[in-house]
Amino acid sequence: MPQSVLPPPMYPKLSLTALAPMQDVTDLRFMSAIANYGSPDYFFTEYFRVHASSGLDKSILSSITENSTGRPIFAQLIGESIPDLVRIALELSRYPIAGIDLNMGCPAPRIYRKNVGGGLLRDPEKVSRILGELRGAVDGLLTVKMRIGFEDTANFDRLLDLLNLHNIDLLSLHGRTVKEMYHSNVHYEFITHAVQRVNCPVLANGNVTSAISAAAVLNTTGAAGVMIGRAAIRNPWIFKQIRQHLSGQSVSIVTLAEVRDYIELLRRAMTAPTIPERARVSHMKMYLNYIAQSVDAAGAFLNSMRLARTEAELFGICDRYLLTNPGAEFSLEPYPGLVARPSRESAHELIAS
Repeated sequence: MPQSVLPPPMYPKLSLTALAPMQDVTDLRFMSAIANYGSPDYFFTEYFRVHASSGLDKSILSSITENSTGRPIFAQLIGESIPDLVRIALELSRYPIAGIDLNMGCPAPRIYRKNVGGGLLRDPEKVSRILGELRGAVDGLLTVKMRIGFEDTANFDRLLDLLNLHNIDLLSLHGRTVKEMYHSNVHYEFITHAVQRVNCPVLANGNVTSAISAAAVLNTTGAAGVMIGRAAIRNPWIFKQIRQHLSGQSVSIVTLAEVRDYIELLRRAMTAPTIPERARVSHMKMYLNYIAQSVDAAGAFLNSMRLARTEAELFGICDRYLLTNPGAEFSLEPYPGLVARPSRESAHELIAS
């Protein structure tokens, strides 16, 4: 059952950390992989799609029922049908969740065109009805993940006031509009404004790329913590490093050999021999697109791995760039100018929920 107060962080004197939900990425296997390097304080599931005929997705549900990370996990919903949101929230409340999280931030056009996810930000009155009904139905924590607006920020204050009106327990706020997706600078001043206006803790989300940048964002915004998505794919040590930095310790140095071990862990956890080899290669490239941003400044590893067609090629390239000089340091920040993008044979679109 959901708890009635926010689960305390594992390290209560430090700021909170959370792994951002990323659809088709942050499943049970990825959470378990991340836990090998230092879990965040909180996890959030991929979104349960909610509509008239929806039930509980068994794969997403497994990230709740089989989770062995020892950290609280929030169940995330996406939808706009109020009776069905209430129905699914009540069903999920029978499981060991930390609370129910409403997705009002997904920027994928195929999502917001259905007036769900980030699309809800265009309709504050609908948001108010949804939050009101969920608040009345959910005994435990009710949290929201959102952006600062859809096309602009005209509704921002109204939406923040609705969070107060309906006693929302936690806000995860990405500092861009839906239409900006991931292309603009993050508008941290809006996160600062939210921290000052809402009654609940705020997690700052957007371009938190390292322990040092996390500290800068916390200092700038006054947020209670940070939510990190893509940077955790690149660097699963980031949550441990944030705790080290904020407590005055030296940040752990990660070697390229350790990164190669991480890649091997992902290979074993995220791919199955029953899947065609080309699909396995494409799936691994999704992760390597991010990891490669911190391997070498020239982008040689990034460009080489994108050309690989077979697993032997792909992992041979990993060995060449990561094990030739295994003691070399993995950059804490992504190198400038190295952009993660899908490989040519992959149509996968990574969406931070």
